[in-house]
Amino acid sequence: MKLAFVCVGNAGRSQMAAALAERERDQRGVNAAIVTGGVDPAESVHDEVVAALREVDIDIGDRAPREISPEDIEDADYVVTMGCSVDQFRPEGWSGESRKWDLEANETREQRDEIERRVAELFDEIEAQRAA
Repeated sequence: MKLAFVCVGNAGRSQMAAALAERERDQRGVNAAIVTGGVDPAESVHDEVVAALREVDIDIGDRAPREISPEDIEDADYVVTMGCSVDQFRPEGWSGESRKWDLEANETREQRDEIERRVAELFDEIEAQRAA
């Protein structure tokens, strides 16, 4: 299984989602690859995002934004976008499932908490589908 988390700059929301998904995957023992990227990558991950994740014992201080490519998601089962559209980078014939997360929160820590909840719900759904 492969999950992709994408936003515009890959400096905030998608970085948080990928890091939280990695933790969720590891805690649940799910075999899943996780990729993140942006359609217009920023120069660095936002300092407030790094700080907010450190508060929940996740260190992404060494990560850098990167551009998402069609190759990144050609074998992805799920692509979650936040502020962009999968149509901007979807390869022809891609058959995965896309989700658009419109976050209600504006403040970084509130976004982190909302993303954490949504990531857990996504993993709950994945596990339920696999059990069915």
